[in-house]
Amino acid sequence: MQYNISHITRYHHGDVASLSHNELFLTPRQTPTQNCVKNTITLSPEPSTFSQRMDFFGNTVTTTTIQRPHRTLEITAGSQVILTPANPIPPEQTPAWDQVKKMVWQHATPETMEAFQFVFASSMIPVGEKFAAWARDLFQPGEPILKAALALTERVFTQFKYDPGATTTTTAVDTSFEMKRGVCQDFAHIEIACLRSLGLCARYVSGYLHTLPPPGKEKLVGADASHAWLSIYIPGMGWVDLDPTNNVIPTDQHLTLAWGRDYSDVTPVKGTVLGGGTHQLSVSVDVRPGT
Repeated sequence: MQYNISHITRYHHGDVASLSHNELFLTPRQTPTQNCVKNTITLSPEPSTFSQRMDFFGNTVTTTTIQRPHRTLEITAGSQVILTPANPIPPEQTPAWDQVKKMVWQHATPETMEAFQFVFASSMIPVGEKFAAWARDLFQPGEPILKAALALTERVFTQFKYDPGATTTTTAVDTSFEMKRGVCQDFAHIEIACLRSLGLCARYVSGYLHTLPPPGKEKLVGADASHAWLSIYIPGMGWVDLDPTNNVIPTDQHLTLAWGRDYSDVTPVKGTVLGGGTHQLSVSVDVRPGT
């Protein structure tokens, strides 16, 4: 499946900004099931510096600096991505979760050693007994890890209410966990907190979701949005994506931008500005099947 992605971020400043420095995670990753065949990033005003590098997790990071006075900053990312979904993994045929935990904590292979970094608390995701206790009944001794993880994904989906007004990008996991409300970022963080608190490896994934319009309606341009989900590590099988917002294993509608320990590692657009006063932010995302 081929997709064309447009992601436009606009900042409207109340006063003149003299300098803007930005870090962008807007280049889709290359993975065994995803091929980014084209990616362009443009800014208006045109930046005085523009560079790209690979971060610790293998994500492409674009760094820009604008050194001319401006009241509006527009960042446009366009990508063409081809998805080739992997064959589904039968959950009952995955290894027992407690055996997986033992293997990753021994980290005797390069693969488990690399995954082991995702078992610990991070700046936005704590670990603790309350998260482990909330999930523990699903992870009985000998339970296949993917079967248990899917049950946890369903629990988050059914017990939490999707409410865009309840949280912000900086809301603590403890807060959204107690409220039982939030958005995709919150739900991914919460499930990761539970898995890590049980001693398992889980990472945060930033990307896009191709959405479909209501029956009989045309799809609105820019109506899509950035999305977030998570991956759990299973030795011998690699990383398996889980989307608690929609209670699915991502296949041919989820497009991966970047992954890290939590949202702060892979924020799509972040930076600093000198001057400008207050600002208004608008984001338009459009994901459409290509030809």
